[in-house]
Amino acid sequence: MERSEEFIQSIQNGYNTKGDSIVIGAAMLDGETFSDAQVKIPLKTLNRHGLIAGATGTGKTKTLQILAENLSEKGIPVLMMDLKGDLSGIAKPSPGHEKITARHNLIGINFTPQASPVEILSLSEQKGVKLKATVSEFGPVLLSRILDLTETQTGILSIVFKYCDDNMLPLLDLKDLKKIIFYATEDGKEEFQENYGSMSKSSTGAILRKIVALEQQGGDRFFGEPSFEVNDLVRITPEGKGYVNIIRLNDIQDKPKLFSTFMLSLLAEIYSTFPEKGDSEAPELILFIDEAHLIFKEASDALLDQIESIIKLIRSKGIGIYFVTQNPTDVPKEILSQLGLKIQHSLRAFTANDRKAIKLTAENYPISKFYDTKSVLTSLGIGEALISALDEKGRPTPLAATMLRAPMSRMDILSNSEIDELIKRSSLISKYNIDIDRESAYEILNKKIEQAQKEELKDKAKKERQVVERTTSRSSRRRSDPQSAIIKVLTSATFIRGVMSILNKAFK
Repeated sequence: MERSEEFIQSIQNGYNTKGDSIVIGAAMLDGETFSDAQVKIPLKTLNRHGLIAGATGTGKTKTLQILAENLSEKGIPVLMMDLKGDLSGIAKPSPGHEKITARHNLIGINFTPQASPVEILSLSEQKGVKLKATVSEFGPVLLSRILDLTETQTGILSIVFKYCDDNMLPLLDLKDLKKIIFYATEDGKEEFQENYGSMSKSSTGAILRKIVALEQQGGDRFFGEPSFEVNDLVRITPEGKGYVNIIRLNDIQDKPKLFSTFMLSLLAEIYSTFPEKGDSEAPELILFIDEAHLIFKEASDALLDQIESIIKLIRSKGIGIYFVTQNPTDVPKEILSQLGLKIQHSLRAFTANDRKAIKLTAENYPISKFYDTKSVLTSLGIGEALISALDEKGRPTPLAATMLRAPMSRMDILSNSEIDELIKRSSLISKYNIDIDRESAYEILNKKIEQAQKEELKDKAKKERQVVERTTSRSSRRRSDPQSAIIKVLTSATFIRGVMSILNKAFK
């Protein structure tokens, strides 16, 4: 058997699927593309997570777009983090091009321009459905990890949450949280000491500073009501297509704390909300996290542990998470080991560090008798990638240098007017883009403090009146005592007899 025939047979056997799958491209060997060696990704294993990596300009975003639109076509909803602002074109069909037609002829599949149903979401002031969550929904443990609190500070935050639960004080936004922490060491100090123990001002001060730092990155806009319901991410159109939910994040690239806060809260909410599915034939939802290094940048060990735990557990909910980044080393190795599908675009070997990274990357892929993986990693063209997936039994597929298909949708961004039109048709805008500021901990505590101050003023005024009354009473007694003595003298029997005796002598 010739080498090419053996290669084709290897790909056909390794990527053969009984269930539904996505054709992502065709395998290549020695610069030749084999249309009868198509690379297929089984829907059944897409909840095993994945990685799309490669140097700038090698086609990562287009690969993400290919996967998202094909998942939508199969009825699987998608959530994409758009940090560069270049994913919105998936809402419009591709205009087509002769190069696209030539590429698909090589791959052996037809090219059909097609748009996907899109929902634009926003974490900041950008246009779209507003994403929010309440402080209470985070809870003290998750919030402590996001704020990178010490063990003592975490204990204080837990006490604060317990106090709010016991006293029915809703914690909705950061304003509420700051108010209750300040209250614990000022106006409510005695109440907290009596029921929950003392808190040092240095610890509460440190917590407040970290909350302010989160506010400065836009956290004040994220925390509040109405809370976004994650079930709205898994909507299906009447035609059976899954919605592609795009979160526009291109204005928060310099705010990694806000991004990681949002991502962790979203994953935690999805995990707690979605039911167990086990190994089903297709995932419930796929998340693509573009510029994934931002979620790990400046993250504490506790936060990384939390992300790792969720990545391990969320698979059973039918959720797949795909990280998109320049280099696989951007993703912690504990998380990288959990990723089933790896799509590796070309890497650059300009420096010694680059060469070390390429060597490490090559070691993450199955050994292949057809490729020198390190050499292939630096020679792939735009729209080409090394692929290793999991077959329907969870086994790694053969390594395949793949010519990827082209996106069916527009490989360009939408104009402002097109985005406005898309948002105008949204059924979620009226649900989430409203201002709600109901009475919560901030307002309740302000009233409590105001009432306490009124009571204190009343007590003070009462004491002052009592002092005045006592003083007046003593003065009155001092003024009346001499008169009483004179009256007693004038009315005594001895005095009267003496007067009568004098009068008698006078008249004689």
